[in-house]
Amino acid sequence: MTLPITETIDCDILIIGGGMSGCGAAFESKYWSGDLKVVMVEKAVIERSGATGEGLSAINCYMGQRNGWNTPEDFVHYVVNDMMGLAREDLVYDVGRHVDNSVHLLEEWGLPIWKKDNGEYERVGRWQIPIHGESIKPIAAEPARTAIGPENIYERVSITHLLTDADDPQRIAGAVGFAVRENKIYVFRAKAVIITCGGASNVFRPRSVGEGLGRTWYSVFATGAAYGLMIPIGTEMTQMEHRFVPTRFKDGYGPVGMWFQYFHAQVLNANGEDYTVTRADELKKYEPYGSAVPTPTPLRNHQMFLDIKDGLGPMYMRTDVAMQKIADGDPAKMDKVRDEAWEDFLDMTVAQALTWASQNIAPEDTPSEVVLAEPYIMGSHSGEAGAWVSGPEDIASGEYFWGYNRMTTIQGLFAAGDGVGAAPHKFSSGSFTEGRIAAKSAVNFVADNPSAPTVSDANVRGIQETIWAPLETFEKHKGASSSAEINPNYMTPKQGLVRLQKIMDEYGAGASTGYTTNQPTLERGIELMEMFREDLTHLAARNRHELMRCWELIHRTWVGEAHLRHLLHRKETRWPGYYYRSDFPDLDDANWRVFVNSKFDAASNSWNLMTRPYKNIITSI
Repeated sequence: MTLPITETIDCDILIIGGGMSGCGAAFESKYWSGDLKVVMVEKAVIERSGATGEGLSAINCYMGQRNGWNTPEDFVHYVVNDMMGLAREDLVYDVGRHVDNSVHLLEEWGLPIWKKDNGEYERVGRWQIPIHGESIKPIAAEPARTAIGPENIYERVSITHLLTDADDPQRIAGAVGFAVRENKIYVFRAKAVIITCGGASNVFRPRSVGEGLGRTWYSVFATGAAYGLMIPIGTEMTQMEHRFVPTRFKDGYGPVGMWFQYFHAQVLNANGEDYTVTRADELKKYEPYGSAVPTPTPLRNHQMFLDIKDGLGPMYMRTDVAMQKIADGDPAKMDKVRDEAWEDFLDMTVAQALTWASQNIAPEDTPSEVVLAEPYIMGSHSGEAGAWVSGPEDIASGEYFWGYNRMTTIQGLFAAGDGVGAAPHKFSSGSFTEGRIAAKSAVNFVADNPSAPTVSDANVRGIQETIWAPLETFEKHKGASSSAEINPNYMTPKQGLVRLQKIMDEYGAGASTGYTTNQPTLERGIELMEMFREDLTHLAARNRHELMRCWELIHRTWVGEAHLRHLLHRKETRWPGYYYRSDFPDLDDANWRVFVNSKFDAASNSWNLMTRPYKNIITSI
């Protein structure tokens, strides 16, 4: 086997991940950085990378301040309620006060936004505006590529490890990864690093298996790198127990937001009953959040789940009733509504349009099944897992502020998008905005800390050997059997992924267990996860593509273990409809309206879990 070439790149600011937050960071960092060298590294190509790479049908985070629609304070109230009382108000407010500017920038760059006859944006619910968004990612990527220069963008390079200063493990020094299409390992040495890579899909066993394998709601390419990079170096993480269980069209995972908020469709059970009406009294158990308007997403899930558990399914989105009501018997109106219905999926979830077609579903005539999906772990959408970061200086204080906005507990390491914890509902526009916020702070950090950190050559060599090990394992043992898939000396990344998903699904409150777990179940899951993490040293890769899959699995495994440990620590059911602790079935605001945080210590191979206080900065909830 030919050993890889090593290429070392020195820069001032390194951006890891070319999604929406990465593009925001690249665009903004160059605006403020002057002569600083800014480098971005992305495992795909930035025009189609990240969660919006397949397209998008709406901007889900927009205040509309110029029209008097909402204020950042309104946004904080909404997010805190939807998170059942737990969100970093300073971080949420910071996104809310800047996000409209980012949306207007995207429109200026060519994003087609739906408009009324008077030129005002169309609205889909309180915070959403519909877009023709199949090309939102190329539109966001072009200014980023132009800003830092194509020569400073390294694509098809998978980052596997972060580097810390040889003299100070609490100071970032760069990152190491490998090229997926050439025989090369890259060492990036940097004064500041911004984590803008993705959250985690496929940590849990997906509902779509067999012929549907690989079909998920959140991007299948979001492999938890935002967390799998930060956890091993001791970054303090927060809310890793939180997960999002989306209600989606069955089998295709098509989005339901447009149907609820724009088409005003209802989901009814098999008896034609609306669970939000028949289960209204259930919300009284969860005050003050049960009476919030709108009802928090997990509680709406909870109401549906109770119907399903009681055998009242399937659950149907009455697309037929909604579309016929809008068209009101006018064939021309029906043509327009039908086009909008199909575009909702063709902009971002083509698989759902194919599912409709394959099942002979005409949405104007036929209702469609909806289900609760498997859990996803993220920090940008309706989840709040991620790093514990410093807030903005003008509104954060005490435990919420330590010098630079969006800096993690590792000096010089910043995060945005999925990487930031306790700051959900950013979506694409808010993630782009948070990338801009983090980039400006990183520029300030480099200005205040201009000397380059020390990088240990021995440490880099050790990481390089670790990265390449699965390829060497395969070469060493491939002759032990007649099938590369069956070998007593190694496991393939796909085999490892199946094992991870089995542990998470059965012990971590996955879909097959009715999203339910308890202390003994979690403890057993953690025991199995510890053994699994040991066995990951026996991963084998037949080529560089499989090598990337090996490291994606390792990142997902860090996410899964953190999730189990956080779930065990939080002794309540904070988000019914997302998960249930059968041994602690109630919401407990008196004791657990706190953030659950953790740090991994590599030297002792141990985890330390703790809580951080909740601060009412904007709200009085």
